[in-house]
Amino acid sequence: MSTHQLDARRLLCPMPVIRVQDAIAVLAPGEVLEVTCTDPGALNDVPAWCRINGHQVLETTQQDEEIVIRIEVGDGND
Repeated sequence: MSTHQLDARRLLCPMPVIRVQDAIAVLAPGEVLEVTCTDPGALNDVPAWCRINGHQVLETTQQDEEIVIRIEVGDGND
């Protein structure tokens, strides 16, 4: 299983979700995308987008102002 990194720090809503969508569009099911962001809204927005589009949030961590969301790409890949 490959893990890919996405730096979405200093981006405000809706840009973290758009960057996640763009990154996942080129990944295969089963691959993992690790997103680092600073927008607190991403804690809700990214998991909600994942649920709607068939991807699984594996882990969400927050340290200081940085949020890391690990996503496993599902078959709902657009």
